[in-house]
Amino acid sequence: MEHPYLFFVKLFEAIGLGSFAHHNPHVIYSWVVMTLLISAAALATRSIGLIPSKGQNFFEVLISGVEEFMVDVTGEEGRWLFPLAATVFIYVFISNLIGLVPGFFPPTANLNTTASCALTVVVFTHIIGIKYHGAKYIKHFMGPVWWMIPIIFPIEVIGHLARILSLSFRLFGNMMGHELVLAILFLLAGAFFAPLPIMALGIFVALVQAFVFFLLSIMYFTGAMEHAH
Repeated sequence: MEHPYLFFVKLFEAIGLGSFAHHNPHVIYSWVVMTLLISAAALATRSIGLIPSKGQNFFEVLISGVEEFMVDVTGEEGRWLFPLAATVFIYVFISNLIGLVPGFFPPTANLNTTASCALTVVVFTHIIGIKYHGAKYIKHFMGPVWWMIPIIFPIEVIGHLARILSLSFRLFGNMMGHELVLAILFLLAGAFFAPLPIMALGIFVALVQAFVFFLLSIMYFTGAMEHAH
């Protein structure tokens, strides 16, 4: 879907990179999201003190709340996974949310972005499994009895590959669908402010989709840490 006006695409056109920007707006706006997150992190950690300021207090409550929710799901043993899981959650949420700003494109409305996030989660899931179980991690794919291995193993492999499709297509489909609905409403009734309710609903959709991605990720991590049954 070609947007009528994307601010950073026009900016890249001005410096002679218009072709790249038009073909890869999701890459441009992924860089924008990363720049925003790095800048926000730098500002949030610039003046950390024992007596927290209002900003520090807000971020501490937010981050600790997400961390405790994750620990409730994974157990205390999964606390070390929080940096990756929280980064994925915040990145996906801001990537979803940025599409509500006029002239901006949500990177998660492109399948390449969502697939890269899904691959990161699924590959790291197996790294966790190998870290905790070593070569015995293969038992997660073999079922409870040896004579069922020819049946269970292909099913398990397909199921793990399907996680990539599930994570990437769910997020991509919801965000692209939201973008299409907004585009149609702007085209048909933009002068009557018809898109405003959908834009407000978009904030909720952005949060829910990021949370679902985060929740499924930590459930996969938990499954990799558990012993095979």
